[in-house]
Amino acid sequence: MSGRQASPAARHDYASSDLVAGLRAVGLGSGDLVYVQNCGENLGSAAGCQTGEDVARMMIDALREVLGPTGTLLVSTYTFSLCRREVYDPAETPAVAGVWSSFLPFMETFRRMPGVIRSTDPIFAVSGIGPRAAEILENPANSCLGADSVHDRLRRAGGKICMIGIGLFESTFRHHVEEMAGVPWRFKKLFTGSLRVDGRLQKAGRVYNVRILSPNGDPAGEALEALAREQGLCRAAAVGRGEVVSIESQAYYDLALRELRRDPWFTAKGPAADPVALERERVGGPRHAVTLPPNATMGQMIDALWRLPRNLVSEGFDAALGALAGQVPMTIHEYPSGTEAWTWIVPERWTCREAYLETLDGRRLFSYADNPLHVVSYSLPFEGEVGRDELLRHLHVHARLPDAIPFIFKYYDRDWGLCCTQEQRDALTDARYRVVIRTDFSYDTLKVGEIVIPGSTDETIVLCAHLCHPGMVNDDLTGVAVAIDVARALRRREPGRYTYRILFVPETIGSVAYLAHHGELIPKMRGGLFLEMLGKGHPHSLQSSLDGRAEVDLCFEAALRERDPEGWVGAFHTVIQNDENQFNGPGVRVPLLSLSRVLPNTDADFPYREYHSSHDNPTIIAERNLEESRDLVLRMLEILEENRTPHNRFQGEIFCSRYGIFRDWYSDREGHRALFSTMHLIDGTRSVARIAREAGVSFTEALRVVRDLEKHGLVELR
Repeated sequence: MSGRQASPAARHDYASSDLVAGLRAVGLGSGDLVYVQNCGENLGSAAGCQTGEDVARMMIDALREVLGPTGTLLVSTYTFSLCRREVYDPAETPAVAGVWSSFLPFMETFRRMPGVIRSTDPIFAVSGIGPRAAEILENPANSCLGADSVHDRLRRAGGKICMIGIGLFESTFRHHVEEMAGVPWRFKKLFTGSLRVDGRLQKAGRVYNVRILSPNGDPAGEALEALAREQGLCRAAAVGRGEVVSIESQAYYDLALRELRRDPWFTAKGPAADPVALERERVGGPRHAVTLPPNATMGQMIDALWRLPRNLVSEGFDAALGALAGQVPMTIHEYPSGTEAWTWIVPERWTCREAYLETLDGRRLFSYADNPLHVVSYSLPFEGEVGRDELLRHLHVHARLPDAIPFIFKYYDRDWGLCCTQEQRDALTDARYRVVIRTDFSYDTLKVGEIVIPGSTDETIVLCAHLCHPGMVNDDLTGVAVAIDVARALRRREPGRYTYRILFVPETIGSVAYLAHHGELIPKMRGGLFLEMLGKGHPHSLQSSLDGRAEVDLCFEAALRERDPEGWVGAFHTVIQNDENQFNGPGVRVPLLSLSRVLPNTDADFPYREYHSSHDNPTIIAERNLEESRDLVLRMLEILEENRTPHNRFQGEIFCSRYGIFRDWYSDREGHRALFSTMHLIDGTRSVARIAREAGVSFTEALRVVRDLEKHGLVELR
């Protein structure tokens, strides 16, 4: 909220009876449900009151006298606890007043009164008393200001808004309307932290529809209040040196919603502009220029992109995706910060301008400029001197590699943090240090790159890799590079049966955002493959889909057995977990497997020794490994394209000699076994890949038998 400080009261300007009369004059009465925000100081001095608490009690008594025993009084007792990274306890946490210091006595006196209950919203807590208080305040929605919030319930319950000593333009209720209207200069942001209820500590999260921090987004409700007064929706009565204002919450909602639909910037300072451009201008920060030669090799792509600070929503990610879009025709989808994607919310852009640790005499120990892993991804800003113990609570090291910087991220946990090697940490012996983390969070768009290679049908196979993870290579630039090379190869081929969609995403949230906004494509997705960690020399590891029996599982396993005999298959969630979770998840159920080169999870170095560290650099990978992985993926897709279901046009066992397809058991035992094992499984219920698995033969051998039979009209492939 914004506001004006009142001048100190110089004399007794009003009595309790004046306030009661004023409240009744603005339409408040017995049995009403009323939400109050109060700056009584602006009314002047109150007769008989010596302290702020005296004034507060007088005002509360006046309100309860007007509302009577059947009325319900609600009072804002906001704490902004999650925003301030404090534990919120409804019974104990004091309210905060923002710019209105004179709010505090009224809020604090009211919330401590016997019989008053308080909502568990750890940002916009509201307290209340009366027969309808529980109905409005208990179990509020996860959204502070949105649907089923206290403000929404107030409106639907026919409540009124009363402003004492301040104008209607200061009412928080307006921000509820702005959220419901979807104004472009506000966006949803998740705040996380802790809540203590009845002595029990629990995790908490709330979605707060925050405004952009550019001055254009500053609140400006004066024009809306003037309109409400002009149209007679708002009633005002003079009390002391100020006034009391009241309006029906539904009338205020309808007016604000109509005006915001006419002009979405009506309640902001403005002028109207592109919020992304405004925020980028406000934040600034480093720009990254990336140049790739046409048709760059996988190694060239990795060399050009790996150092970029490719955080979820960031300049580094955008620069990398833009460079890749110059290699293969690509559509870049954008999802603004605050966009709801199923249960997820698209985060803000994170910009790190500078971060370092230094001794108090100015000796710099390490910095973000040395390596982007030195600061926790999505760290909050922080500057100041800290004791060694506090520093160590925020300083992260790698669990296994004493000379490596770890990759630590806190995308949805609000905290600050630095990272260094264990060796650097062990050398910290001073009592105090200086920490500087200059980061910004700003409204922007999360980006997903999509390459579409049409097939003869709209049945779709998805390939996916994540482009985030700053300053690292194997996880997962290797998957990205392989996917680009696979796309090039597919574009050179004649169109197959399937349409291929190749996605480059920020991990998890990118896949969620894409799927949530392309729901019409999900029923056409027949399966796919997540590509990651393909640069090391370990055997390929194929993680099955959740179902494990889908045609893509059979085809991809067949290709793995054929191309990498040492490769291994693990059930869903037993190899490595990534974006395949989103595709296989409830309500989606697209059988997406993952292909990687990781160690078994029983190995001490699982998934690979350099994982999530500064050692994950180009020196640990080989381009020949990427080429082998690319060729394996192409073979997987080739088998998938070739896979059909043979329907028999014969009965019993075929007289093979009649058709010249007999294979002698003495001279060709494997051929004989493949022929008869395959033949006996052909009945129109099994695909070639399924027959190959059940018969214990290669896909190539099973397909060869089926093709021979097809040539003689003994089977029909569908």
